[in-house]
Amino acid sequence: MYRFLLTPRWLALHVVVLLVIPSFVFLGRWQFGRFEERSDNKDRVTSNIEAAPAPLDRLTAPGRQVGEADRYRTVVASGTYDAANGLLVRRRPQEGQNGFYVLTPLVTGDGAAVIVNRGWIPAAASADAAPPVPAPPTGQVTVTGRLRLSETEDSTGIRERSGLPDGQVLLIDADKIGKRWPYRLVGGYVELTGQQPASGSAPAPVPAPDVGSGGGLNLAYGVQWWLFIGIAIGGWIMLIRREVAERKAGKASGEPVASPEAETAAN
Repeated sequence: MYRFLLTPRWLALHVVVLLVIPSFVFLGRWQFGRFEERSDNKDRVTSNIEAAPAPLDRLTAPGRQVGEADRYRTVVASGTYDAANGLLVRRRPQEGQNGFYVLTPLVTGDGAAVIVNRGWIPAAASADAAPPVPAPPTGQVTVTGRLRLSETEDSTGIRERSGLPDGQVLLIDADKIGKRWPYRLVGGYVELTGQQPASGSAPAPVPAPDVGSGGGLNLAYGVQWWLFIGIAIGGWIMLIRREVAERKAGKASGEPVASPEAETAAN
């Protein structure tokens, strides 16, 4: 009764099922891995944002890269702004409007500084025109902000290019910006959230990061792929049982049933 399973048509179906099952297993495991990765990232970022502010020099120092574990950690630093060496970061839309981030070195002493992203300003009428930039406060200031890693082409999807207007960059890359400025820079930057004394006129704050759902969609997709395994196996079994039932019904009614040999010859 089950010899039909060895015909070419059914052998092809067996192969398809045997290929589909491990593929779905792999896709499900990959989605579960992405779920764990994004959940860990959400927990770490949320914890860092909610942690009590820490002195900048406790977490990093000039010439040292910001650690991944300290990403978005709230830090405090004191110094004086060097407005003469300010930079604008191109291609930074906010609330649907094109604009720039405003970078200003905060000189912390002894030839050391940290890049401070003071916020966002809208673009001027043309792409190459310099928009008006609110001046930073003079004298000693204490800034509070989110500690960020230097940007790269891979982390942002923005590609570097030459020929930019003077005083503009595409990436907040501490290593490259450090070649422009006469300071030893921290290997990252601070995204300003507070400042004492406050400025009367200041760029718009950069919104807090959206940590998302922590990979909830990836978890759902992983479960979905593994459910497809059950559907594939169940469908395969259902087709076999239906074929067997049809053959039994044909035999009981006296109708001729094609033998596996005849099906093989026909194929």
